[in-house]
Amino acid sequence: MNKALIAERFSKAIGTYAQKADIQQQIAEKMTCLLQQHLPATPFNKVVEFGCGTGNYSRLLYHTLQPKQFFLNDLCNGMQACCHDLLDQGAIFLTGDAETLDFPEDTELLTSCSTLQWFESPENFFHRCHHRLSRNGYLAITTFGQENMKEIRSVTGQGLPYRSLSELEAALTPHYNLIHSEEEKLHRSFPSPLQVLYHLKETGVTGTGKQHWTRRELNRFCEEYIRLFGDNQSVPLTYHPIYIIAKKRSLSPDPSPKGGEEERPTETMKQNVFFVSGIDTDAGKSYATGFLARELNQKGNR
Repeated sequence: MNKALIAERFSKAIGTYAQKADIQQQIAEKMTCLLQQHLPATPFNKVVEFGCGTGNYSRLLYHTLQPKQFFLNDLCNGMQACCHDLLDQGAIFLTGDAETLDFPEDTELLTSCSTLQWFESPENFFHRCHHRLSRNGYLAITTFGQENMKEIRSVTGQGLPYRSLSELEAALTPHYNLIHSEEEKLHRSFPSPLQVLYHLKETGVTGTGKQHWTRRELNRFCEEYIRLFGDNQSVPLTYHPIYIIAKKRSLSPDPSPKGGEEERPTETMKQNVFFVSGIDTDAGKSYATGFLARELNQKGNR
């Protein structure tokens, strides 16, 4: 994944993104509603949004959750100017690649809309987030599934390595309890394939595509797009958003007594291994080994 190219394309789309990214805005609004439904009503002390972009989701988050500390992150430093209204109210901007950036510790909510699909390894990122979240912290993300922009992939053979919902759930479950997950298909229509390309450019989502097309390549793209997906009036473009809310799972829960019984102190082995030896050739060593194993087992040591 060429992060420098991704940053460049989104930086160039700053002036048009807010107006043209209507699907992303729709996704952000739905995610905000899901947070209200599934997260505690108590105020959050520390919220981090990664991949904030021009701040569409950021503003919804801020006004809905009203966190005491609000951190915004983006790969493009230029996005800082787009979020000046939030920064004026105390938000803190962190420039850098979210996959390697050290987010504040004890964050209660790590969240993002329409960003994770640009990551090299969402699986490693989930693991890193687990260490940055507070004990009862939440990870809430939207990304895109494998049918996202399927028309573009069919015509060009190019596209991002989108994960399926089941793959993302499997990557999360070792570290999180899934609170909510769903996916949907959203469709937009355009007068022509050329308008599809303009739309992608204006929303910055051409971060892995060709930088320049020849006239012949462009004509071939349009003809094939119309042949495969067009009708007499328009051509479609499919979006495949995925929504996930997960709660941090404790990897080493404290054992608790069962059935109201008093918890008995147990002796633990101070060494990992016991050696039983002797000079005789009878059953003494076997008897001693069995006796020690029984006593340790009764005390809860294995």
